[in-house]
Amino acid sequence: MTTTTSATKRNYYIVFLIMLTFFVISFLTNIIGALIPDIKTGFHLSLTEVAILPFAFFIAYGVMSIPAGMMNEKYKEKKIMVSAFVVAFLGSLLLVLFPNYTSYIISLFLIGCGMAMLQVVINPLLRTAGGEENYAFNSVLAQLIFGAASFISPLVYSYLVVNLANKGDIDPVQRIFASIVPTDLPWISLYWVFAVVSLIMFIVIIVSRFPKVFLSKDEKAGALQVHLDLLKKPIVILFFIGMFCYVGTEQGIANWISQFLYDYHKYNPQTSGANDVAYFWGMMTAGGVLGLFLLKIMDSSKVLITFTILAIISLSIALFTGNDRVAYYAFPCVGFFASVMYPIIFSLALNSLEEHHGAFSGILLTGIIGGAVIPLIIGAIGDHFGLRTGMLFLYITLGYILSIGFWAKPIIKNKTIQMQKEKQV
Repeated sequence: MTTTTSATKRNYYIVFLIMLTFFVISFLTNIIGALIPDIKTGFHLSLTEVAILPFAFFIAYGVMSIPAGMMNEKYKEKKIMVSAFVVAFLGSLLLVLFPNYTSYIISLFLIGCGMAMLQVVINPLLRTAGGEENYAFNSVLAQLIFGAASFISPLVYSYLVVNLANKGDIDPVQRIFASIVPTDLPWISLYWVFAVVSLIMFIVIIVSRFPKVFLSKDEKAGALQVHLDLLKKPIVILFFIGMFCYVGTEQGIANWISQFLYDYHKYNPQTSGANDVAYFWGMMTAGGVLGLFLLKIMDSSKVLITFTILAIISLSIALFTGNDRVAYYAFPCVGFFASVMYPIIFSLALNSLEEHHGAFSGILLTGIIGGAVIPLIIGAIGDHFGLRTGMLFLYITLGYILSIGFWAKPIIKNKTIQMQKEKQV
């Protein structure tokens, strides 16, 4: 009986599928920042109107996370993942067929719903499939993959837009895009790519053989009453705010990098701006590699404190330096130090409760609405006082993340090399 449970908790097929899904989620999610200057110009929007777009995407997490957890109880992982990619496909298709501001808002909300459904399924599964003592490590590995996909998508955007602008020598693929994408909105081509990727993932999930994964009682989403009971616990609210602040910080930086560099340093948003957004996510990947090592030798709370302080310093340099190159490189440095925040906050949270991890996971993922609210606040302040002033709001969210490293008291700590040596002794 013990062997069976152990085998279930180390299901490498599920871990691989989760990592692939993280890649696709990131590829579809974190492109908005690179697009913002083009969207602003193409649809003639204010900063606040632009910020409504990421708001529409991330508010979907608030709408879908808890219901998706409950649906997972009834319909199981495969059906939820298939449905999620169908919704993402329809969202992408809506925009490419009707390229206007209103359809874009609806499109992003649908894609966000699909991504929320996926994250609710894959996060508890990662903890179960990889083993709870390895959860912090596996979460950082997932973040590494997440960052790699986020690095790639702005480069794909830049490639598509620059080549579509060059009407002369284009390859057959670009010729197809040129025939179906509005000439004044070349960035729409990226959503054709998203539609195709969603369709491919739909097929992959359909043909995949899902082994039965039995979630323990505490891993299941549970009924509405379970969620209400959890929300009465101060620790649940504190970690919900932590998730809200992290995603708000991540998106508040990524979404405004290109516009900030254009406004204050005159960088071309289709090339240099998009590349810097890519570097932001790429450095998140690099930071994830370092995080994997550090979590094997240090307590995760200490890693969180150290990286958050360095992120605050990097952000300060990016916002206040008058040197164009320094600002350009400082933003990716923030991504490097932010790389471990999400997985550490999530693992500290789940490892701070003895039960109902599935329901807690749904509550935490609802905190992703921070990615909707914080960029909107930044945009609203930016319209009145300038984007630099708007981005000062990030000091509040980063300050809260820093505090987590001091007050979090997990029941199960991340496994380190020192812990393994002590066990052997």
